[in-house]
Amino acid sequence: MAQETDKHVLNNGMVLLGEPMAGVESVAFDFMLPAGAALLPEGVCGAANIAADWMFRGAGSRDSRALGDALDGLGLHRCDAVGSSHLAVGAALESSNLSAALALYADTIVAPHLDDEQFALAQQLALEGILALADEPRQNVMLELRKRFYPAPLGRSTVGEIEELERLTAERVREIVKTHFNVSQTIVAVAGKYDFERVCRQIEEAFGGCEGLPVNGAAPEAKPSRYTHIPNEGAQVHIGAMTKAVKFSDEDYYNVRVATSVLSGGMSARLFTEVREKRGLCYAIGARYHSLKEAAGVMCYAGTTPEKAQETLDVIVAEFRRLGEGVSAEEVERAKVGLKSSVIMQSESSSSRAGAIGGDYHMLGRVRSLDEVKARIEATSVESILGFLERNPFEDFTVVTIGPREIRVE
Repeated sequence: MAQETDKHVLNNGMVLLGEPMAGVESVAFDFMLPAGAALLPEGVCGAANIAADWMFRGAGSRDSRALGDALDGLGLHRCDAVGSSHLAVGAALESSNLSAALALYADTIVAPHLDDEQFALAQQLALEGILALADEPRQNVMLELRKRFYPAPLGRSTVGEIEELERLTAERVREIVKTHFNVSQTIVAVAGKYDFERVCRQIEEAFGGCEGLPVNGAAPEAKPSRYTHIPNEGAQVHIGAMTKAVKFSDEDYYNVRVATSVLSGGMSARLFTEVREKRGLCYAIGARYHSLKEAAGVMCYAGTTPEKAQETLDVIVAEFRRLGEGVSAEEVERAKVGLKSSVIMQSESSSSRAGAIGGDYHMLGRVRSLDEVKARIEATSVESILGFLERNPFEDFTVVTIGPREIRVE
């Protein structure tokens, strides 16, 4: 079945993308604003997290209460996320309410009130998001791992830094909203049931008169960090390890995805089998591919005890390196089935598709069809994966641990 992708570019540079989905009554949309953590100035890490809440505390003709009531009245399933490159705000909803929802979101982007009395509440919520990580060491270790693996500013924390959040003022965050909610770099993605011509007219009316601003970009700086230990007196050790991989836009992207699934694509994958089942070294383990536009890696998490932490890391690294010695046709086929299954499940969610088409356009300048993705996965083979691993061996690792004592990193 042919898959359509709608596209419209405003004169100011804003890109509107759409993907219709047959048989659904829902629609989802994302506004991808160029206010991600890596694009913000030094010393304001977390400002986008404040803005993501503050902008919905009154906009256009509505105060905070009226805006909240209007959004709730549309039955929105709201979502927002701060990444390295973008602050994404969006929602999923019943398709007949799309026009009203887009109008409200346009107000929050173009005409947020950003009142002083609402700033402290938004700031406090952002701070609480960081403090909550103390109870989520698994999430915390992976945030710290990305911070040390990627060159600055690409690895900046997407939840913010407490010291910098506390120093931020309403005036400073207003300035950041003004300079970084840049329509010329904004991507709007819609997926599900919609009328694209109508959406185009509405987006043109709401944003067509906005002038584009100078393009913001991150200038990565090398920042090697071999091993970092964060002391914690808990009974567990949380290990994060990450090694360099090809980027999302690379021809070997599908090979690295299948290779990663051989390592960690289920209960029969190598890491689960070798580290947990055979040796009983950890209670949780998994690896996944992670890519920014500028760099990428394969990251692994393991939760274990202090006594088993050293052996756990040693076996993880050994399994990553052993992958280049050979993979079986059975392993590759199982990994491919799992990846294609995830593609099919994603295709049935309007929210997932809206995020995917926006992400594709940011990374590639185009949107991949689901048929293309499945075909590229299917085209991988034992030979293509081993060729990729020969050219791009998993060798050097950045490691972060949270626990009562350090371990040794060779």
